[in-house]
Amino acid sequence: MPKITIKHFFTFFLLVTVIVSCRKTAPKVANAEVSETYVEDNYTKKEVDITMRDGINLHTTIYSPKDTSKEYPIIMQRTPYSSQPYGEGNFKTKIAPNIHMMQDGYIVVYQDVRGRWLSEGHYENMRAFNPDKKSEKDIDESSDTYDTIEWLVNNVENNNGNVGIWGISYPGFYSTYAVVDAHPALKAASPQASIADFFFDDFHHNGAYLLSYFRATSLFGTPRPDGDKPIDTAWYTLPDLPTEDQYQFFLDEGPLKNLDRFFEYETADTPRMAKEGVTDDYFWNELKEHPNYDEMWQSRGLIQHLKDVKPTVATMVVAGEFDAEDLYGPLETYKNIEKYNAENYNTLVFGPWDHGGWARRKGQNTVGNYYFGDGISEFFQEHIETKFFDHFLKGDGDKNSGLPEAYVFDTGRKDWKTYDTWPPAGVVKKDMYLSPGQELTAEPKGVEEVKFISDIKKPVPYSEDIKTVFTPRKYMTDDQRFAARRSDVLVFETEVMEEDMTLAGDILAKLKVATTGSAADWIVKIIDVHPADEPNYDGMQDHLKMSNYHLMVRSEVLRGRFRNSFANPEPFVPNEKTDVTIKLQDVFHTVKKGHKLQVQVQSTWFPLIDLNPQTYVDNIFEADEQDFKTQTHTVFTDSSIEFSVLE
Repeated sequence: MPKITIKHFFTFFLLVTVIVSCRKTAPKVANAEVSETYVEDNYTKKEVDITMRDGINLHTTIYSPKDTSKEYPIIMQRTPYSSQPYGEGNFKTKIAPNIHMMQDGYIVVYQDVRGRWLSEGHYENMRAFNPDKKSEKDIDESSDTYDTIEWLVNNVENNNGNVGIWGISYPGFYSTYAVVDAHPALKAASPQASIADFFFDDFHHNGAYLLSYFRATSLFGTPRPDGDKPIDTAWYTLPDLPTEDQYQFFLDEGPLKNLDRFFEYETADTPRMAKEGVTDDYFWNELKEHPNYDEMWQSRGLIQHLKDVKPTVATMVVAGEFDAEDLYGPLETYKNIEKYNAENYNTLVFGPWDHGGWARRKGQNTVGNYYFGDGISEFFQEHIETKFFDHFLKGDGDKNSGLPEAYVFDTGRKDWKTYDTWPPAGVVKKDMYLSPGQELTAEPKGVEEVKFISDIKKPVPYSEDIKTVFTPRKYMTDDQRFAARRSDVLVFETEVMEEDMTLAGDILAKLKVATTGSAADWIVKIIDVHPADEPNYDGMQDHLKMSNYHLMVRSEVLRGRFRNSFANPEPFVPNEKTDVTIKLQDVFHTVKKGHKLQVQVQSTWFPLIDLNPQTYVDNIFEADEQDFKTQTHTVFTDSSIEFSVLE
């Protein structure tokens, strides 16, 4: 298989563009065109190895402005995805969180985290925080960040003593980590699409394994060669699926145990050392060996360590409302800092983006087939992100930053709103019922059983596209008509809305279900059904129309065995009515007058999540083909959806 370098993914491309004014979204954004050689022309580059308290050296790249007549703050990113390009004379074409900060003057630092690329040490996926460090050998990502900042402020010329940190996705995790036991010089942190817990972000959703992330596994679980020595080229390869039809591929492969062969890295020069039943990929082994929310996963979560974020660090959490990868992480990060550190400066930006979309510059802002407006990301970069870091790293650094507590985008009305709290004041909880006759009603209309057959040979697809992905993205706004027309997807829908209804906050699906089997997954989707006269957007896929478009506003899965505890799974009693409650992450979306609100309920979502055997086994990663059984599921019409409604 060919080598895949880090630049093929987890990067955010700078497109040189003249920004047009926003339609209903933001003020006009200035032209921000820069040359491909801007960084090389205006910065000097230095690569150093910074020694941590336990003697391990972390490879660090420092870009300093050539103008040495004044002092600059330091803005840094710690990453497992490489700080390349390496070598004297090799420059990034874009540095800093955005091009405005690149032009305004910052010392920009990138660091390979412990055990990755050119840094020494051993890498641990989501390394656990150690709150009880007793010696210099007791390290974690917090101590590595602290030691790095200590070296930078004392050794980098022309720095003003203030440090900020930012990152998207995994670098966002390291940004959150930095605020725990923070260095005194750290004044501002912006965790963006930040991972918080791998049992709820990326590779799992509420305990269900995201099979759609299968190809990303080797990126995190392939050991570095030559005794874990630093390396400046990619040492991992992505599984090469022999088809572009991932739905059919995974269906044909059958049980998850049949996928082990993709993570056996034996070569002629490197014979396999792993014992039978254990692959060479340590992350795949962890996924297999820890199917429940046990001590391993719990110890690696960051949320429980955000109770004592120092008030000297201002935080701005950024989340994409249609982020398929990390939506749980940033929302829970913001809410927990807010909950336990009420006096801290802590804000949320919640915009109409997919994973990391706010860091791109494309002019038109779309997610999949759905258009939200022009210049939205550019507005964020210039008027929100830059303003935040400038205030706390160059300015007074008090709480009067000029930014609101919550900068949030209404994805129905397609405009920005600002609030003093999130969720905003005035939100009330309203139940709507999955009523007989496929109705979604404000009041219950009697209890009936709605049954459907969940056929393991014909699981419900999560997308109608034929594709093979590294990680999923566009499905978050996909038209759901293809699913609504299946017999194994239940549909409940309001009448045409007579007035606007703004959803602002989380959603709780309170299902009452039964199954003929002893195991099942439950998926709930919240959908905005557009009117027949909705105009088309030119960038849509050719086969789609906005007329009657079923926009998926939010969706979530719960692996039914975890309905009472993620740590202690349990089977269903066949045919017994059972409560299953699913929390769906926050939305800010107005279902407008003339639209309809729809709820879909199903039990498979393939291959976004792996196929549930529908008979209880202790570990689905070890299930055999004979464990998979077609079952009949029931949803009772006293089930309800609790919406957070802004009045």
